[in-house]
Amino acid sequence: MSQLFDSFWRAVAYCVHPRVIALSFLPLILMVLLSFGLGYFFWDAAVAGVASWLDAFDLLQAFLGWLERLGLGSLRTVFAPLLVLVMATPVIVLLCLLLVAMFMTPFMVDLVGQRRFPSLERKKGGTWVASVLWSLGSTLLAVVALVLSMPLWLVPPLVLILPPLIWGWLTYRVFAFDALAAHASPDERKSIVRQHRGSLLLMGVLCGYLGAAPSLLWASGAMFIALAPLLIPVAIWIYTLVFAFASLWFAHFALAQLQRLRAHAAPNARTSAPVVEALESPSLDSSHHLPPSQT
Repeated sequence: MSQLFDSFWRAVAYCVHPRVIALSFLPLILMVLLSFGLGYFFWDAAVAGVASWLDAFDLLQAFLGWLERLGLGSLRTVFAPLLVLVMATPVIVLLCLLLVAMFMTPFMVDLVGQRRFPSLERKKGGTWVASVLWSLGSTLLAVVALVLSMPLWLVPPLVLILPPLIWGWLTYRVFAFDALAAHASPDERKSIVRQHRGSLLLMGVLCGYLGAAPSLLWASGAMFIALAPLLIPVAIWIYTLVFAFASLWFAHFALAQLQRLRAHAAPNARTSAPVVEALESPSLDSSHHLPPSQT
């Protein structure tokens, strides 16, 4: 647990590094352009489609009618846009995570390696292509889990539990691999993930809940839906910073475990070396062991 807290505070300190802040704007710019581009072409159609879909539910219409009688009739006009934003949130989260993993994580792992572990050998056990394929495969599994769990989101407690757990699992899968890709060999990476799976998964889940925090902005969107063009970029930048922090946290923790693993392996290698040397050394002259009569 002390190692988790140590790497946590180191990651927080690295988040205010000027290069990390500057680099966080690249995923932000890409995501904002993509979000507003899709919104420009599909927002009206998506809201109209969701509104017509909601009209088919008599129970929901009765609930909205009850709100109107309470003087909250304005909620009917923002309910469909708000639901579109909620449904788009998982997509925004997944894309932010992938962009951070592809464009920010290699730089931040290199930054942590140079500043804190300069003597740690880079065995390059994972290539950039392998990292991208691993991230895409893990994201596909997370998307399937999100889609299958969506009906359970209608249960109020589960909507606060299931999405962060899925995002946390995905965060653990992606950043645990990327943090060790440059420095560890495949065997070292598998050994560290196997030995510290619980800690790594806990880190991912905590980051998943941090990633759910921007969704609270949609509570403001319910009352001030006109502010959505401002709230969406803010939410995307928060997502980007959360996943940048997660990447730094995994980098500090994983590289520290890699250094400890190699430090423990080095004494074993040194103690076994004399034995191997003795076994492989040439035998002494046999004449030294012959009886005097045979010399």
